[in-house]
Amino acid sequence: MSVVAISCQSSNCPNGNPASRLECPTCNKLGIKGSFFCGQDCFKANCNHAKKTHKIIHDIATKKPPLDERKLNEDGTFNPFGTFKFTGTLRPVYPLSPRREVPQHILDNAPDYVNDGVPTWENRRAGQPAKILTNEEQQTMRSVCKLAREVLDIAAAAIRPGITTDEIDAIVHSATIERGAYPSPLNYRNFPKSVCTSVNEVICHGIPDQRKLQEGDIINIDVSCYKNGFHADLNETYPVGCVDDDSQRLMRTARKCLDEAIKLCKPGALFRDIGKTIEPIARQNGCSVVRTYGGHGINDLFHTVPTFVPHYAKNKAAGTMRPGMTFTIEPMINLGHWDLEHWPDDWTAVTIDGKRSAQFEETLLITDTGVEILTKGAPREDLGLE
Repeated sequence: MSVVAISCQSSNCPNGNPASRLECPTCNKLGIKGSFFCGQDCFKANCNHAKKTHKIIHDIATKKPPLDERKLNEDGTFNPFGTFKFTGTLRPVYPLSPRREVPQHILDNAPDYVNDGVPTWENRRAGQPAKILTNEEQQTMRSVCKLAREVLDIAAAAIRPGITTDEIDAIVHSATIERGAYPSPLNYRNFPKSVCTSVNEVICHGIPDQRKLQEGDIINIDVSCYKNGFHADLNETYPVGCVDDDSQRLMRTARKCLDEAIKLCKPGALFRDIGKTIEPIARQNGCSVVRTYGGHGINDLFHTVPTFVPHYAKNKAAGTMRPGMTFTIEPMINLGHWDLEHWPDDWTAVTIDGKRSAQFEETLLITDTGVEILTKGAPREDLGLE
């Protein structure tokens, strides 16, 4: 069988558009035929123009109806995934607001993915040994983690029935910029917002939109900031007004799972033992532990070695905690089954049965004698924990 070579698709190919076989992998995945280029220079210069095409085809592939076929609400908002079979009652409310601006002086010192969405250094350092921070680097981590905690507390203070998750995103973005930091999620692997807001059955990575919080909801706010070359990451789940007993039990359990896991952290402790601590607590309270997502190393890279810190028992995570390591523990606890699905936005992870999920996260530093919670905040009286 012969292979047909298509001419280079670059509109300004310096080589005269010769027969070419370098195919755009994204186009191929989405079923766009004919995206061939004669070399890396033509590919890099010209397949950026296809990003909009990629999105259009992706929308078709995930069965998003064209805008003129969407059922608009009276206020002009709409559900972009009209034919998608949702697992619970939550629905996205679009359109998303435009990407929020970041001042140039912050962009000049932003992470490497700020323009193209690709965390190049994360990819290059994959599989390398965990970074051990110097005393100076540890102090920088303390500073950015303190900053991130301030931002989360500001966002949490705004939670009330009627506020949209997009308005919470605006608060987080503004508070981060005011502190001279970059909101780490913004354009990380093309994530469109500055914070993750996960409501009710959303486990993690919820995209802020136009939905208004309602009395009885629960919401997780996941804040990450980057400043002076280092990232911080933390999150908490909050009630919106008065919540039912199951939601209260869920949040209380998720917090206890995290707190007890932190207690075992010290030099020489095994990462695989974290899940051994968390899962029994969840089970005792009638909950389950998400397995797909876990904690991660964090320092000058947003996600790094240890690349996956499981929260469930009988895992096979490798690695031992050593002084100078920084990483997160962030158990995601469900009222129902531990499994999940993703919405067609490729980010929003939801419980497979539509039941609620809660999460708490801290960034930790292993010291010579134990562990330091770099993102530690004030105790939550509403959780009723000692």
